[in-house]
Amino acid sequence: MKIFGREPAAFIAAIGSILTVLAALNLSFLNAGQAAAIIAVLATAVLAWTTRPIAPALLTGFVTAAAALFAEYGLDLSSEMVAAVSAAVLSIFALITREQVSPLERPLLTNS
Repeated sequence: MKIFGREPAAFIAAIGSILTVLAALNLSFLNAGQAAAIIAVLATAVLAWTTRPIAPALLTGFVTAAAALFAEYGLDLSSEMVAAVSAAVLSIFALITREQVSPLERPLLTNS
């Protein structure tokens, strides 16, 4: 999948380099940890958006990256809360993606 005729990785790299430069300028709203967390959220979001069929594990990665971003900006989330939200996302998307796949049908083994 391409975005504006380019691979998504090219956009992530460009945005990441811009954020790194901004973090190096010692701006009050962006430090190196915050820039890394933003890049992680962006990368996992694009990866989850462009991967088909939907992979629930990618969405739990997004939740974890978002929790890290929130923590960088001062929101204190417990590991239990992040795990609970990740589990909820995983179970909801497992229900959604279950419709996209079916189990492999194999003949029953018989004694012949």
